[in-house]
Amino acid sequence: MSLPTILVFGDQLNRRIGMLAGATPQTHRVLIVESAAKITSRKWHVQRAHFIVASMRKFAAELSTEGFHVDYRFARSMREGFDAHVREFQPTEVVATEPNSYGARQLAARLGIHTVPSTQFLCHPDEYQSFRGSRKSIKMEDFYRWQRKRLNVLMDGDEPAGGRWNFDEENRQPPPKTGHDRWPEPLRYELDEVDRDVLESVQKHCFGTLPEGQWATTRDGALARMRFFVDRVLPLFGEHEDAMLKSNWHLAHSLLSPYLNVGLLLPEEVVTAAESAFRKGKVPLNSAEGFIRQIIGWREYIWNCYWQWMPEYGLMNELGARKDLPPMFTDPAKTSMACMKSVLSGIHERSYSHHIERLMVLGNFALIAGINPQQFTRWMWNSYIDAAEWVMVPNVIGMSQYADGGMLATKPYASGGAYIDRMSDHCKGCAYDRKKRTGEDACPFTVLYWDFFLRHQDRFVKNPRVARQVRAAQQLQDNDELQVVAVKILKKLDTGTV
Repeated sequence: MSLPTILVFGDQLNRRIGMLAGATPQTHRVLIVESAAKITSRKWHVQRAHFIVASMRKFAAELSTEGFHVDYRFARSMREGFDAHVREFQPTEVVATEPNSYGARQLAARLGIHTVPSTQFLCHPDEYQSFRGSRKSIKMEDFYRWQRKRLNVLMDGDEPAGGRWNFDEENRQPPPKTGHDRWPEPLRYELDEVDRDVLESVQKHCFGTLPEGQWATTRDGALARMRFFVDRVLPLFGEHEDAMLKSNWHLAHSLLSPYLNVGLLLPEEVVTAAESAFRKGKVPLNSAEGFIRQIIGWREYIWNCYWQWMPEYGLMNELGARKDLPPMFTDPAKTSMACMKSVLSGIHERSYSHHIERLMVLGNFALIAGINPQQFTRWMWNSYIDAAEWVMVPNVIGMSQYADGGMLATKPYASGGAYIDRMSDHCKGCAYDRKKRTGEDACPFTVLYWDFFLRHQDRFVKNPRVARQVRAAQQLQDNDELQVVAVKILKKLDTGTV
């Protein structure tokens, strides 16, 4: 019998998303294509490749158990799999939920696939555009407050719960000096036959440590991790949200972003669980608000910035950063900087680091060193378990690298060794001295921080958020010597160990 086919992309793995929400085994056939070209197109972290492919295969099996006829195609490309399916089954039409990337939407259009609006996010770009109106830009804080009101999240009538919109001040404490094991260890599962088959097929194209069950690959596994986070970890989330520890990679972070980004979890259920725990008195308001802001505020804001500005946005490089990605990003042994070595080694081991390590260690270093933003974006996209183009492009091009000239962030997120020393335990015992701007043991973060503002002084002296730093750099008595040291550091990045 000829039926319409629903094409499901690998980051839409949920029965409640778009076209699948109203489908039944009697009304639709399902097509999922595992594209060899996608897997071999670049060198992915093995845990990222495994997570995506294993989640796809297990979701297909769940749909089959429900009674759907699932055509899970192994093909050289998405187009080849699509064409083969059409030839074999002659569907009355092929439909899909709006893909989550610009390129995938272009492909769907070329294939003549009818798409319906996505329900994978809480603010569709059409709604965002209506909110934006004629304004040139929207600050994330304004968007977040609008989301809180329209979704009725953490609201007491017309006012925010607790009388405040955010609790940043309470949530930016440095790491505690003791008790680094206070945060529960993440859940794990035993890899099964599907996992082993996936690893057999993908690992020869990948890098990094093999998975040990830390990343769930089913809806049930993702739900278990959501419940674990809300019950055991969210109460501890708030105050050390920005802290970094070499001895503890997860702290109180949710580790739920991979599941949200492929659809195994939906944002409304995560937010509802977090707010419910707060309302029941199980979670302090600063923890609930800080976490919920990441979901309905920043995540949704980034999603809509992506659709507002692509595809030109991904190619922007307003600061003219042209240095190639240094070897240490693929070989952590090539750096003696304790913070960089710790974060890069963690990514190699787990395909993950939390948001402050991404922004204020890796992103900060790439910014002040003048690393090409497109190369840095590609490396992030290859390396992180929760990576997606819509996530990485705005976060790297805009927030992290200021390569958009200020379209997303109002200042460059540059800092020296002092910030890392305050918010982490990395500087103690490091080969470099975070207080030094000159000399062989001068901290590269400190040196390049001041050099960055000297290199770009004409631009940033006009920016009220960083003009003070520019003037301070101009007044340094040793800024000539500092710039000589900066040149040496940047040269060593290409060939040696920094």
